[in-house]
Amino acid sequence: MKQIFTRIGQSFQAAEPGQQLPLWKRVAVRLATRKPIEQILREGAGTQMRRVLGRLDLIAVGIGAIIGSGIFVLTGIAAAENAGPAVIVSFVIAGVISALSAFSYSEMASMVPISGSAYTYTYATMGELMGWIIGWDLILEYLVGAATVSVSWSAYVVSFFKDVFGVTFTPKTTQAPVLWDNDSLSFRVNRGAYVNVPAIFISLLLTTLLVLGIRQASWVNQVIVVVKIVVVLFFIFGACRFVDRSNYTPFVPRREGHSYGAQGVFKGTQRVFFAYIGFDAVSTASQEAKDPQRDLPWGICASLGICTALYIGVATVLCGIMPYRQLGGASPLTDALKPHENTKWLRILIELGAICGLSSVILIMLMGQPRILFTMARDGMFPRILGRLHRRFKTPYVPTIASGLVCAVLGGVLPVDILGDMTSIGTLLAFILVNIGVVIMRFTHPEMERGFRVPFGPFLFPLLGAAIALVVLVLSDGPTIYRLFIWMAIGLVVYALYGYRWSRVGNPEKWTPEDVAYFQDCGLDDGDDRRGRDEVDKEEANVEAKA
Repeated sequence: MKQIFTRIGQSFQAAEPGQQLPLWKRVAVRLATRKPIEQILREGAGTQMRRVLGRLDLIAVGIGAIIGSGIFVLTGIAAAENAGPAVIVSFVIAGVISALSAFSYSEMASMVPISGSAYTYTYATMGELMGWIIGWDLILEYLVGAATVSVSWSAYVVSFFKDVFGVTFTPKTTQAPVLWDNDSLSFRVNRGAYVNVPAIFISLLLTTLLVLGIRQASWVNQVIVVVKIVVVLFFIFGACRFVDRSNYTPFVPRREGHSYGAQGVFKGTQRVFFAYIGFDAVSTASQEAKDPQRDLPWGICASLGICTALYIGVATVLCGIMPYRQLGGASPLTDALKPHENTKWLRILIELGAICGLSSVILIMLMGQPRILFTMARDGMFPRILGRLHRRFKTPYVPTIASGLVCAVLGGVLPVDILGDMTSIGTLLAFILVNIGVVIMRFTHPEMERGFRVPFGPFLFPLLGAAIALVVLVLSDGPTIYRLFIWMAIGLVVYALYGYRWSRVGNPEKWTPEDVAYFQDCGLDDGDDRRGRDEVDKEEANVEAKA
């Protein structure tokens, strides 16, 4: 296998010293240029980001990101519109796919503990173009994912205020102005709704918290994680007495249009797959972990295992206490309990837990997204201003603020189902490439130290995980795939206009010592005096003037 990679590389070399490569080969070599692992590790070792996250912190990050709208919202929507009671099977399939990919993420994260996550892994194994594609894809995953959950958060806040205080908010300021019709596969106007203000509010609030520091964000996340695990357990054991076995029949409803049947189960898998997004977010905290090689695999695998068990339990109870066709609301857990007596206390508890739980998901998504942009900017893929750390808080504050603003806009105007589908398909693509990356790294860098290895060799789990993720991706509905292609096409244009021209690996001659000093000194070193900062600022102005 290693010989294959060597031959591929030799095919792009000139036949004789000094011979000029043809244009197509020069472009191919340029696009396939890989970032050296040694350079990645060297840059990571020199980070000024604060390493304050231990093993339990990372597990909490994973649980905080995973348990959210998938369990509180998408469980009901997937049952009502796609799989019926067989949504339980959808959760099992999605869990297996995620577990296979979680092993690959664990190996890559322990070997390359950098905040770029799948972007960095792909850049190191498949070259710059594929690295860009997955980096652009991760922007879709995290940013749209955070917006999705902010919409769900808004729905639960509205329900909480109505149940507890008797206050009813107007749809004008709590719902998206457009809706997605699953039957016609098209948008329609949501009359009487203008903007989702609560979704905008929570996005901006958590963005502010993330700018202030990772330690403060971690403390908040740990408290929230404990609350929502307790709430989920209360629902499972408190609502199981209302289960009616007849609601499980038929377990796999007959196909109707684009819903139900065997294909509906897989469509449900693609939809609830969004519920498992989060364990990969653990890898974006690599440069803030105390012992990333040992603790990252624990954070990824343990958080996924805990959440999978909770998901299956919630899906089983939910489909048993209400007919699946009635579970399509924005807050299905509380809706399913309303027909049953003496459940108001449980509904209020669930709403409070959902509000807390969804908050932590938004928090982790908005933590991961800026760190992807931060890493890509330091590679020259985006403007370098996105690669700055705050002088005092040591956080990537510019991409954090930018991501929070975009998230607020998306959450304010788009519905939850369309956002969730886009996030799921983006994550599937990331899983495919990370699984393939493990196979490549086993042969190109067999000697590298790994804190974790995928069980049963480099082929079985990675290739199986990649194949299953590909199948689920292909079975997604047409409009969702079209939106992914459109997003990728936009990304390739951005890469051609900026990333291709300014990449540090592909264009080292364009990066002067002053440019590199911008990342090493500006906002990174507490010991800088004012004179040194003035010199760096002056150098920055000169470089920008030349550009």
